[in-house]
Amino acid sequence: MKGTATPEEVRSHAGETLRSIVENIQRVIVGKETVIRNLMLALATGRHVLVEDVPGVGKTTLIKSLARSLNLSFRRIQFTPDLLPSDITGTSVLDPDTSGFRFRKGPVFHHVVLADEINRASPKTQSSLLECMEEGQVTVDGVTHPLPKPFLVMATQNPIEYEGTFPLPEAQLDRFALSLQMGYPGAGEEREMMIRIGRSSPLDSLEAVAEAQDIARLGPAVEDIHASELVMDYIIAINRATRNNSDIYLGASPRASLVLLKLSQALALYQGMEYVLPDHVKEMAVPVLRHRLILTPEARWDNRTPEEVIREILRRVTAPASSEVIS
Repeated sequence: MKGTATPEEVRSHAGETLRSIVENIQRVIVGKETVIRNLMLALATGRHVLVEDVPGVGKTTLIKSLARSLNLSFRRIQFTPDLLPSDITGTSVLDPDTSGFRFRKGPVFHHVVLADEINRASPKTQSSLLECMEEGQVTVDGVTHPLPKPFLVMATQNPIEYEGTFPLPEAQLDRFALSLQMGYPGAGEEREMMIRIGRSSPLDSLEAVAEAQDIARLGPAVEDIHASELVMDYIIAINRATRNNSDIYLGASPRASLVLLKLSQALALYQGMEYVLPDHVKEMAVPVLRHRLILTPEARWDNRTPEEVIREILRRVTAPASSEVIS
């Protein structure tokens, strides 16, 4: 894009970039457009993603496809009980040439990091990602080292195997913008996947369609999407409803309001719009809020899920009319 581009041209180009990346990843991942799109929205807003799903549904392939589509460096970290914080962030080592210490970077110093089965590591090791995710930097021995930009952490959890795991504390869960669930493919999608991989892995031939500098332009384009005060009040009303609900022990934080606003703006950008509609907020509410809520014991005994409770709240909270938010 030229420096003289108008705001409309910048938004249009950013939206096209997002859509082209999603389409490119779909060459590898079959039938998961919404999941791929939401992952891209998190990257566009500089935030991170938690994926809670069973093994074998394509989580690793998804994040590898994203890295290749953008020509970004990628590293997978397998979280285990014996993993140490320094195994992630890096450590100071003795340099025999200078007789001094130098910093040896850990695997977190990549653009795209897959924290696989993050809840299998100890809380101390889990917390080593907090500074990385929140501030985009690592501090070791009092020295701060910036991480590459863009920087995305996609952490995974297996929702059915809890033996020997350490549940993520709420402070860390709140750092993840989105909670995604890939789910099993449909019969036709699974057949298409078998056909594609039967020939050769489409990941091997996947080419980049954008670069790191293209991602850097997405942030300002998202900020330029108009969100009226009525939309902001609607987001606040939804989050306040989670804090005053008989089924919820712990509701959404103020950070959740900010994240829901930014991702609603990013969704509007993806759809080629100049302003946020209530429907954008409704669409992003479940993935933004579900991992942030703790249900009461009574709700869990009744087999209630955070998704059900959030959808009930969306039905109860009155949304402003679309005509009001764009006037």
